[in-house]
Amino acid sequence: MSKKTFHSIREYATDRGKPAPNNPLFGVVRNCHSQDTDTAVPLEGQTFSCDFYIISLKHIISGEIAYGRTRYDYQNGAMIFLAPGQEVRIHGVNVKADSRMIMFHKAYLLDHPLYEKIERYHFFNYAVNEALHLSEAEEAQLISIFDAIETESQGNHDHFTRDIILSQLDTLLRYSERYYRRQFMTRQDFRSALFDRFIQAFDTLLDLQSNHIARLPTVEDIALQLHVTPRYLSDALKIETGKTAKEWIHLQLLDKAKNMLLGSNDSVANIAYQLGFEYPQYFARLFKKKIGITPSEFRNVEKYHTEIHERAQ
Repeated sequence: MSKKTFHSIREYATDRGKPAPNNPLFGVVRNCHSQDTDTAVPLEGQTFSCDFYIISLKHIISGEIAYGRTRYDYQNGAMIFLAPGQEVRIHGVNVKADSRMIMFHKAYLLDHPLYEKIERYHFFNYAVNEALHLSEAEEAQLISIFDAIETESQGNHDHFTRDIILSQLDTLLRYSERYYRRQFMTRQDFRSALFDRFIQAFDTLLDLQSNHIARLPTVEDIALQLHVTPRYLSDALKIETGKTAKEWIHLQLLDKAKNMLLGSNDSVANIAYQLGFEYPQYFARLFKKKIGITPSEFRNVEKYHTEIHERAQ
């Protein structure tokens, strides 16, 4: 299967048999190969990456689109967001004839709030298998914005054209963020199992590392185990539980630390090393920040309360 990097929107459009956009930094493509928009259209097998952003709205009928080792979970009415440099693999994919795509270089956003703001739209860093799945009403809303952007980009350009396009693009991204939030809350395959899978992966990594060289499990380690991107994992947990993946890692480590402090006579430094902390001082600072007292104080206070309780018996 061929591999290719597209450096320009013109190059990408030409490769797919489409006319090059008027603006080299911004383009809109709408595919409609047939009057029957339900017709299946094959996409050629290819692995590619681009030096620009892509927002794609299409109906995947069959086949595989993958980012890294993970497979795209396709459903009708799906939005895919690709950031510059993401590598995507397409194999045996059939899509409905009617699809839409917006492509833009970051330079097109210069001197506009989106230039900085786009970094805060985390879904550009999600894997392709973490696409945004739309209801019919949501899809209709986004199609109307796509079409408005297309109409503006193909009209007679004037002083207002770019600002209007970027305003509509910002609206499209705001709606996408809203619908992703809804997806985190309602998609049962992620919501019902994600936190439990997160904890299981954390425990597994900690156990595996205890048999070798101890190292703190990171968000990246756990995301790799769960076949999602670190950003998606943290955002999904934040929506579901109110805490990020990093916060949950700290809480899990501290729970284990409290048990170890009370269940053994190991020094605080040794416990820190066993939990994967390279520097015991960092462990002690984290413990005090989250628990309110130092590990040594926690051990002494708990032992004191235990002794008082035993005497009362």
